[in-house]
Amino acid sequence: MAAFVTRRAVSSSVRGLATTSSPPPLASTSTAAQGAAVPHRPRLDALRAEQASIDDFLGDQPGPSKVVFTKNKTPRLPRYLKTEIPTSASFNKIKSDLRGLKLHTVCEEARCPNIGQCWGGDKGDATATIMLMGDTCTRGCRFCAIKTSRAPPPLDVHEPENTAEAISRWGVGYIVMTSVDRDDLADGGAAHIAETIRRTKTKAPHILVEALTPDFAGDADAIRLVAQSGLDVFAHNMETVESRTPYVRDPRAKYRQSLEVLRVAKEAKEGLITKTSLMLGVGETDEEILQTLKDLRANNVDVVTFGQYMRPTKRHMKVSSYISPEKFDFWAKQAEELGFLYWASGPLVRSSFKANELLKSSAGKRLLKGLQGRDRGVEAITKEGERRIVEDVRM
Repeated sequence: MAAFVTRRAVSSSVRGLATTSSPPPLASTSTAAQGAAVPHRPRLDALRAEQASIDDFLGDQPGPSKVVFTKNKTPRLPRYLKTEIPTSASFNKIKSDLRGLKLHTVCEEARCPNIGQCWGGDKGDATATIMLMGDTCTRGCRFCAIKTSRAPPPLDVHEPENTAEAISRWGVGYIVMTSVDRDDLADGGAAHIAETIRRTKTKAPHILVEALTPDFAGDADAIRLVAQSGLDVFAHNMETVESRTPYVRDPRAKYRQSLEVLRVAKEAKEGLITKTSLMLGVGETDEEILQTLKDLRANNVDVVTFGQYMRPTKRHMKVSSYISPEKFDFWAKQAEELGFLYWASGPLVRSSFKANELLKSSAGKRLLKGLQGRDRGVEAITKEGERRIVEDVRM
């Protein structure tokens, strides 16, 4: 009869076998055995005999005291471009109002550095740039932080009415309407923008409306439709000089096409103010900026703004250079000499930067009458009737 072994006995036996140490190998004391263990490598021995060092490869040229890496670094952000994180009660109230009114703003979507200044004052003095037709663009410009898609969601047919009602209730005196590009639509969204402007003017005729429009793929009828919708300022941004346009903007955005947009809009309505904006620091030259200004004046553009390009994220185009405040003063002077009626130039200036204060200023009133501006800080008139100068903006 076979003997049965308990499970515990088997486990103890296996554990004992696993932990039993094997005897160490015998050390070889033979000199001959040690010599045989080292392989003979004549080529390696010859190289060692030469005793070459790193200095033999560097030569007699004195080198740098530090290791220098060849990778190009992005220029550091100058102190004058650093802004504080907005925390004021007014900022938070306006942000809450916008959420409650279900309005998109380019201030937030494009991560504008001036949002604290534009939203930080009294609501009557605040400027918000409302973004129409959703928050997703069909184009992919290398400087822009707005979401992109080839097939964005369909338009909200109730947006013109809801936006007009929200703006009229909000209580602001100046509103900027912009939009994403919608190349998936036959008219680029022109009818939608025009309808929103008309309804806003019907509900609140006292509100000044600026429309920052796409190029509508150069469709002249679409441009005229928006220009004749009742707005006060027609804006379309050139963004940069002609040579940098293919590298900065989406391939469907053309320098000459943008000039044509501004020209057609100007001719579509008598007395309409046309406006554009240029980013500096993307690789342009002074000669190219000057030529762009001349091209704009040749097409009767009234207003130009200059601002520093600031990289929104590491996925976007790098900053080529940071332009000094003195250089922005220089371009303001050039705009004046070329005959622009109005201009704003500074590192943090954007197309819609404090647009309400600019047009409500005494210089802005002269602009609306077609008169010449002046080269000073902006003298703004508050709701209480007080006059104050907006610093760091030159016109």
